[in-house]
Amino acid sequence: MASNRRGLPEINAGSMADIAFLLLIFFLVTTTMDVDSGISRKLPPMPEENVETPEIHKKNIFVVLINKNNKILAGIGSPTNIIEINRDGSISSLKDDVKNFITNNGENPNSSDSPDKAVVSLQNQEGTSYKTYIQVQNELTKAYNELRNEKSNIDYGKDFNRLDNEEQKKIKDFYPMKVSEAETKAN
Repeated sequence: MASNRRGLPEINAGSMADIAFLLLIFFLVTTTMDVDSGISRKLPPMPEENVETPEIHKKNIFVVLINKNNKILAGIGSPTNIIEINRDGSISSLKDDVKNFITNNGENPNSSDSPDKAVVSLQNQEGTSYKTYIQVQNELTKAYNELRNEKSNIDYGKDFNRLDNEEQKKIKDFYPMKVSEAETKAN
């Protein structure tokens, strides 16, 4: 008896590459990419070699120290006041303390001479949580934003975010955001 075995029919694989390519395109188009988020800061230009760091009077430095246990100390010249983090994530008095420090204008001889000379020095110990660091950064930014908003309402009668670029630059020049994350030299 003769065998009626025929070979199995071959599958045409020519269109498989096209299908794989279409699936690849589909997944690339429909997939969302996570965008890293962070704090928007403009860094100063790189200094020329052998440039000395300017010395700042101790009364013009507001020090904020976050230790490895996420406890916050703050004060003018050296951190002396304990700052508490509220349950809602806000930091009790840091924003107001920074605003009072910046707007002192020499009234208190133990505080900043002017907004232009006021520097906030943020120092972190190794082991500080990122969440606490961001909370402190937010409070510092809120302090400057509120001061700029108050100044723009006094000078121009409208909020800071409604000013044109030239007006915003004038307000930013009046309240420059000087936050140092390196230890500052004090005399």
